[in-house]
Amino acid sequence: MSKRIVIVGAGPYGLSIAANLRAHGVGFRIFGKPMSNWQTKMPRGMQLKSDGFASNLADPDDGFTLEAFCAGRGLPYAAEGYPVPRDSFIAYGQAFQQQFVPEVETRDVMEIRRSGAEFSVRLDDGEILAADQIVIGIGISDFPYIPPVLAGLPNEFVSHPSNYGDLTAFRDRKVAVVGSGSSAIDVAALLQEEGAAVQLVARRSKLRFHSRPEEHRPLAARLRAPNTGIGPGWPSVLYTKAPPLFHRLPADTRMRIVTTSHGPAGGWYMRDRILKQVPYLEGYAPQTSEISGGKIHLHLAGLDGSSQVISADHVIAATGYRTDFSTVEFLDEALRRELKLASGFPILSRNFETSVAGLYIVGPAAAYSFGPMFRFVLGARFTARRLARHLVAANLRRPVVQDAALATR
Repeated sequence: MSKRIVIVGAGPYGLSIAANLRAHGVGFRIFGKPMSNWQTKMPRGMQLKSDGFASNLADPDDGFTLEAFCAGRGLPYAAEGYPVPRDSFIAYGQAFQQQFVPEVETRDVMEIRRSGAEFSVRLDDGEILAADQIVIGIGISDFPYIPPVLAGLPNEFVSHPSNYGDLTAFRDRKVAVVGSGSSAIDVAALLQEEGAAVQLVARRSKLRFHSRPEEHRPLAARLRAPNTGIGPGWPSVLYTKAPPLFHRLPADTRMRIVTTSHGPAGGWYMRDRILKQVPYLEGYAPQTSEISGGKIHLHLAGLDGSSQVISADHVIAATGYRTDFSTVEFLDEALRRELKLASGFPILSRNFETSVAGLYIVGPAAAYSFGPMFRFVLGARFTARRLARHLVAANLRRPVVQDAALATR
């Protein structure tokens, strides 16, 4: 009997896995609104940090690329040197879904729990179904991080960029954006262009921006730092070409790489939109905050020992994301307790299986096990190929009756 597979999430990873399973004739059910996080948690006007050649979903034949989609729609595209617009990428993902995964069910999974030897999945309309294997493909935007100094304040005064697909509500308002990464830089520029009065507050002593890709890099430069889909450098070659080798590295080495590589930096195309347009403070971080007179007041401490106070109608804490599967609410508490985690990241087998047999996690949460590439769309191809092969093989194997003590790892 075929195993019953449920895929949670219809973003780049979930869609790519489903497309490859479908090509192998393996049945599944996939739940989620296609490209939903990109539409609702990333403001209009944003651009991908990935180059065009590194922003493809993974169909079975690698034929439906972003380049092919843009050519068919008459949209601008370049493999390098032209930032991919958010809206173009969303349209590409939706077209991919319609062509390769038409069976997506636009319903939300509300709860997953163990039910004997199988999983019980409850949907938002009350339907409950059984599954033998679950693939969770939620994105990094499902794990917003707000620092303690701002956490817990009313939503009227503090929010995270993942709350917005549209920033027009801030027009004519004074907004402080806290952060120094690409999200902070993008949001600050977009707010300014929407007519808000913006102040960017960056903890770093100097805002960083990626270098613009060179169309014709000298051979010596290419040898010193080969280009990859996640940036130049030999370490990035390892991360993009050899995820299984990364998986074999010591746990502390993997954690160090994941937490320190590809640090906060804006896209090269944002430099002038920030440095020439948006007021910014470098080397300052909020120490305390208070609300009075209908405004929020941030008490800032500088790296040089100085201090100052700024006031705003609203603060957007563009302070990044922190994967933590102990907080995923649709996994019931007993299931979350079974998950082995490392600083919130699930510990995965070489086939993306968690410590709970039959439960698989893909996408950015797989970065600890497989490397920084999995923070990006680029990791979808490796994931879809490997996991589809594994699930196909599992469906071909005859069911084996196991002793209950052996069935739990």
